Amino acid sequence: MSNSYFNNKVVVVTGGAHGIGKCIVEMFRAEGANVCTFDLRDNDYFVGNLAEKETLERFAEKVLADYGHVNFLINNALPLMKGVDECSCEEFLYSQQVGVVAPFYLAKLFKDHMPDGSSIVNITSSRDRMSQPQTESYAAAKGGISALTHALAVSLGPKIRVNAIVPGWIDNTGTTFEVADAAQHPAGRVGRPEDIANMVLYLCSDKAGFITGENICIDGGMTKLMIYHADNGWKLEL
Repeated sequence: MSNSYFNNKVVVVTGGAHGIGKCIVEMFRAEGANVCTFDLRDNDYFVGNLAEKETLERFAEKVLADYGHVNFLINNALPLMKGVDECSCEEFLYSQQVGVVAPFYLAKLFKDHMPDGSSIVNITSSRDRMSQPQTESYAAAKGGISALTHALAVSLGPKIRVNAIVPGWIDNTGTTFEVADAAQHPAGRVGRPEDIANMVLYLCSDKAGFITGENICIDGGMTKLMIYHADNGWKLEL
């Protein structure tokens, strides 16, 4: 990727203080972009709660006061994961506010300040199509942003392209996993944050100019592998 394409472009990254988001921030900055991070955790730009409408508005005002426009909006912040047995109605609503409402409202706040050729990239999850028990608040939020992606692509195109990346198992800790964990991925390993960040930069580049409304799954093939007892590292323990 050439430094010249992203040099001085303005990038908003939610959940950019750790994990995949931090990797995205670092990659954009390495390419010369101005990155505005929004996270509950400490960071060098803006600390706040994505579930609060007024906080979203204050953040947008700051970004536009500092730069006047936004080229790329990366909605990456992590919703709450709780299940149907323990998740309260209030917690479920909070998860949707972080995972679906905030990406919608940030797109609404910034869309008139995004020039032609801008992009929005939503980070969803393969849990929009598969689940473990007791993950309803998270799965619902990820399913919602997957649908929001194609809706925004239709509404905001052709000026702004909107795509989603669907990560599978991405390890943020640098752990070396045992053979069984690797074997359940046709790619032969667990994912790393840079696997997602590389696709974010690609989707924001002019090389992806004909891609919009897509949910691109990056999971090492895990969701394509048929599971049978004792195959590919899987055993059913009863």
